[in-house]
Amino acid sequence: AKLLNLCSKNKINPLIGSAGVSAVPMAARVSNKVGLESDAQNFLLMHAMGPNVAGVIGSAIAAGVMLKYVLAM
Repeated sequence: AKLLNLCSKNKINPLIGSAGVSAVPMAARVSNKVGLESDAQNFLLMHAMGPNVAGVIGSAIAAGVMLKYVLAM
């Protein structure tokens, strides 16, 4: 996120990236809680759910690809 913040005019909160794991919905809740601890006006839950769901979709695709190759053996 730091490298992207250097190249972009809109800043990106690095807590959003930590929600990208597919532990739904706990990873997003933890990101939201940490964000609220540093700034009480920082509501990240809905923004964190996007990468969280993308992590689930990515995990499902990776599992499908792995199953394809394992079953082809």
